[in-house]
Amino acid sequence: MFRSKLSLALPLVACVAWSALALSWLTESAGGSELTASFRAALLGGSTTIAIAVAAVVWRNQQNARNSIQRQLEVLCQIDPRTLGDNASGAVPTLDASDAWRSVFEQVHRTLAKYAAETQKAEVARATAEMRAQRSCQRVDYLEHILSEMPQPIVAVNEFDDVLISNTNATKLFGIGDNSVEHRALDEFVRCDQLIELLRDTRRRKTLSSRSCELEICGADGQTHWYTATARGFAIGASETSPHGAVAVLKEIDSLKELQRRNAEFVSSVSHEIKTPLASIKAFVELLADDEADDDTAREEYLEVINSQADRLQRLVDNLLNLARIEAGVVDVHKQPLSLNELLEEARNVVVHAAESRCITLVSDLSELYLGVVADRDMILQTAINLLSNAVKYTPQGGTVTLRSRLQGHQVQFDVSDNGVGLSADDCCRVFEKFYRVKKDQKMASGTGLGLALAKHIVEDVHGGSLAVESELGKGSTFSITLLRSVHSPTTGDKNAHDIELVKTAD
Repeated sequence: MFRSKLSLALPLVACVAWSALALSWLTESAGGSELTASFRAALLGGSTTIAIAVAAVVWRNQQNARNSIQRQLEVLCQIDPRTLGDNASGAVPTLDASDAWRSVFEQVHRTLAKYAAETQKAEVARATAEMRAQRSCQRVDYLEHILSEMPQPIVAVNEFDDVLISNTNATKLFGIGDNSVEHRALDEFVRCDQLIELLRDTRRRKTLSSRSCELEICGADGQTHWYTATARGFAIGASETSPHGAVAVLKEIDSLKELQRRNAEFVSSVSHEIKTPLASIKAFVELLADDEADDDTAREEYLEVINSQADRLQRLVDNLLNLARIEAGVVDVHKQPLSLNELLEEARNVVVHAAESRCITLVSDLSELYLGVVADRDMILQTAINLLSNAVKYTPQGGTVTLRSRLQGHQVQFDVSDNGVGLSADDCCRVFEKFYRVKKDQKMASGTGLGLALAKHIVEDVHGGSLAVESELGKGSTFSITLLRSVHSPTTGDKNAHDIELVKTAD
């Protein structure tokens, strides 16, 4: 608008000025009179006035246009970009249709609306990216925490056999001081040639596959442990032709190896225990079949040996079956209120003849109190007989075996003590194992090595008690059984049993 008005004012001023100059020149050329000079002065003054007036109008219009533009720009600057859009035309100044600036401001509005829409999209994309990045970081933290808390050592390598990942248990196993194992060479991190070869072989395979093997690794503590290692290949990249890495997960199997060893020992011991009586039976059967017995006395002797060895086999099988049932939890248990002293007296009567035949004194030191227990009669009786029999077997002639019972708070306890050969500290730790027999005492008495193992299962697993041993070489042993006390009497009932116990305790 300013340029259009200025273009109209300039020619008008120029015309007035040239007219004044022309009249002045004509007057001067005609000789000029006083009237002509006055007219020329008036003409020049009017022209100047008109020029000044035109200039003032132009300047005022220019100022108005400038103020209008400034106001419009201030309004535009105060607009919230979030209100801009295709339907937000009211957010920009409204100009008349005849206003030359209308198209300019409409173009500005469209440009700002476009920029606002793009800015909003960018803000949404940025917020989405930040949320995804935050979730990814959180997921990485979760994975690192889960990986570090895994009980199995885990090691992963890339295509160059550099360690990519190693959890806490792996660094502890191989004695690495910190978890900064990235890009460390595999052979510098892992101290097991077999594991290194397993990872490398798994990584070199063209197809992603898994392999497993058992490893024996010497840990940072200097002790050797058994592990089963499972290695799996993975592609580093989305393409099938991408290089392969490998990850190995180790699981400690020391307990499994120990179980395998014990099972092997168990099978070997059972085979030996069965083979010995079978060999005797077979030998004496062959003697009888070949008529090697000259008289009835010899035949009776042979038959007695065969019968004793058959009984030995029967006891072995029965003990094995009882152990298997107890360990499997399928044994039939018939618990009832019992008098412990009566049960111990019965067990003493069973072994008293064996003790007398070896000139061993069997001392009974039972409590005068009523010691009530809720137990399976046959199982506890078998345990007591077993302990007394062992004491008699491993006590030299002329020795003493003592059976003692007493009250221990809410528990009852009975001990079987002897002054026999005794046990070493190592033997005390293993005496309750299946088929374990003290080598130095094997010639003193025959046995299967199952009696004490069976007794411990009966006392601890079935009745919730405890069986312990204290011994000293050359001075004897004491086996102690502790059971939960019960005030129930098998004959007089709860109230009478309680009254009897109170009276005896008061005494």
